[in-house]
Amino acid sequence: MPFSDYKTALVTGASSGIGAAVVERLCREGIEVHAIARSAGALKELAERTGCIAHVIDVTDRAAIADLANLVQFDILVNNAGVDRPKKFLQADAEDIDLLIDVNLRAVLHICRLIVPGMVARDRGHVINISSIAGNYNFGGNSTYHAVKAGVAMLSNQLRIDAFGKRVRVTEICPGRVATDIFNHVHGNDPSVRERFIDGFELPQAADIADAIAFAISAPVAVNIGHMEITPTLQVMGGLQTAKPETPAATYDAEGAKR
Repeated sequence: MPFSDYKTALVTGASSGIGAAVVERLCREGIEVHAIARSAGALKELAERTGCIAHVIDVTDRAAIADLANLVQFDILVNNAGVDRPKKFLQADAEDIDLLIDVNLRAVLHICRLIVPGMVARDRGHVINISSIAGNYNFGGNSTYHAVKAGVAMLSNQLRIDAFGKRVRVTEICPGRVATDIFNHVHGNDPSVRERFIDGFELPQAADIADAIAFAISAPVAVNIGHMEITPTLQVMGGLQTAKPETPAATYDAEGAKR
């Protein structure tokens, strides 16, 4: 559907980065955008700059999300809020696992539960789930993040099945590395973090992701753009590694006794 067929949007994790860029892009299309984040100051500035409607809400606050969903019939939902605690699973903390599940997966499930049925009833709507290449490819040291993003990927596929027969479109956006401040949120506000992840690299900007989302939304009603991977040209996924064992493997005799 063109943007003229949609009136309202909900964007989570809207205070900075991709979320803020999406809010700006949708506001330029004349959409009434409701922006959700925990940072009151950043949301206030975003609202003054774009005209969006700011809501200081944690995405894990089901009651607050439900109250908003009862007040507004949303035509567009952008599930963007997310956190990360990079760590190998062998050293995972219980609190980190719970946080990633609560914010990156459970909140997405509940927000979709509260909003998508209304889209189906009205025969109109578009769900944008921001996942990650981590949901489709493996790389070291981020096991829980991979798991929850894979869950978002499967949810995106399943939503299309559950809404089959209605004009409810679902798009999964899978970014690779993007030049945003998420790396500072994860690794701390040290200049070395920017040097490690951003400086010297040719990276997509948050606005590039927002433009891709706008492209998917503005497609004709007969077109569902289901999955988009957006990575730097100079970034690839995958690779093969083979390790030598630290100690020789044990051997056993015919009776199963260790030699």
